Amino acid sequence: MAEKTTYSISELAKEFDVTTRSVRFYEDQGLLKPARRGQTRIFSSKDRVRLKLILRGKRMGFSLAETKELFDLWDETLTGNEKQLLKMLTILDNKRAQLEQQKNDIAQAEMEMDTAEARCREALADLQKRKRQQKGAEKEAPEPAEQK
Repeated sequence: MAEKTTYSISELAKEFDVTTRSVRFYEDQGLLKPARRGQTRIFSSKDRVRLKLILRGKRMGFSLAETKELFDLWDETLTGNEKQLLKMLTILDNKRAQLEQQKNDIAQAEMEMDTAEARCREALADLQKRKRQQKGAEKEAPEPAEQK
């Protein structure tokens, strides 16, 4: 079966599990450039690939501005260029560094939570122990004599 060459906004939205509003937003941002037939948008295979790349970039933390910059560099030539590849590598290095920092931040937060939890459990155990001792002391104390 031959690959489809044009797509409606609904077909792309359904295929990539996004809303048609999202697809229109990406178009408004200059990331997609569908042809028009009256009011109907006709998306090409190129638009389909771009939508796939936009969503992949989004999952990796790319901003739409970064994605657009990469698309613009790609559009300067038929096959992309060294400038585009270097830009992509720079963005990936930055994203990787951000993720590494987030992992370190999460590890630090977990250690702090572990410490706080241990202190709370210890304080709770002390409180419960004192409460039990207090109840035990009350039971052992003689009852006050009735006054006449």
